[in-house]
Amino acid sequence: MRAAFIVLALLGGILLAGNPERAGSAGATQLLINPYARSSGMGGLNIANTYGIESVIINPAGIALTRRTEFVFSHTRWLVGSDISINVAGFAQGFRNGGTLGIAVMAFDLGQFERTTIDNPEGGIGYFSPTFLNISLSYAKVFADDRIFVGATAKLIHESIPDAAANGVAFDAGVQYRDKKGNLKLGVALRNVGPQMRYRGEGLSARANLSGAGGAFTSLVHTPAASFEIPSALLVGAAYRIGFGGETEIRSREASVGGTGGEKDYVFSLVPMIGFYAHSFQNNQLGAGLELRYKSYFMIRGAYLWEPDVTSQETTQNAFMGWSMGATIELPFRTGENRYSTFGIDYSFRPTYFFSGTHSIGARLYI
Repeated sequence: MRAAFIVLALLGGILLAGNPERAGSAGATQLLINPYARSSGMGGLNIANTYGIESVIINPAGIALTRRTEFVFSHTRWLVGSDISINVAGFAQGFRNGGTLGIAVMAFDLGQFERTTIDNPEGGIGYFSPTFLNISLSYAKVFADDRIFVGATAKLIHESIPDAAANGVAFDAGVQYRDKKGNLKLGVALRNVGPQMRYRGEGLSARANLSGAGGAFTSLVHTPAASFEIPSALLVGAAYRIGFGGETEIRSREASVGGTGGEKDYVFSLVPMIGFYAHSFQNNQLGAGLELRYKSYFMIRGAYLWEPDVTSQETTQNAFMGWSMGATIELPFRTGENRYSTFGIDYSFRPTYFFSGTHSIGARLYI
């Protein structure tokens, strides 16, 4: 486990410089957006204790905590007033060998844009909607008596407008560690490592009327688009669970996707956490958050993610103010003899300097 942490940290140190001067020079920056209602309420700082298919956006190692079957759906109104929304659907299936397979699809609705051309710069020839789509395939596995979790994700990236599109791949890897009591948790993940992308298509071509010795003729002129890098990031985090109020009933743990079976669960749990994001194309970020849980039924959370100039609307490189908050209601129900499942509703809000903040709401079914 120690070797896995060291390898990821070294790779991150090689790939990432946290250079804010490179801000705006990467593409496919939607890979950094967290559209999941539960983890976005913590500002994405639950690197060490994220669990379930939602972990695909932070640390794929947490997917290993899905021991049975899990479905997740989340809807985000991104920068309210910009008419941008994000829909996510995910599925995870655990296996008896301790491994878990997860699939997640993230689709953007960017609204409609009026179509223009060189011959019709004023428009009037219809509308189009860009397509932004990320498809993730993840696998995670439990090691060392349910204390070490290792996961990896392969992502297909698709962006398109009429007559031009860019396709790419990216890879994530992550590790989580939990002590014997399940209180201390450590995590590290390396995200969005992959080759450069480039737009291609007929939209980058134009017909030109030329003349030569043989007379006038029409030629198809193609203008190649510049390639662009994707925004890699290294994430490091820690969390510690403080339990009080006595232990919960055993069925509560059996119904919880986040339990590993050997841990104690408490009536109340207070979980402080810290996290660090090392970015390759923007400011690095450092944050702290706190989650309060009542059994597995109710959770409230909040976090602050700091970066240089984040408190200044004039100089910040980020539309977000750094704060995030959220809540979860999760209810267990019986699905068989000595078998319980859960259904949960999540909500998060992140205030922004521009527009009217970002709202996410999600639902999760664990059976």
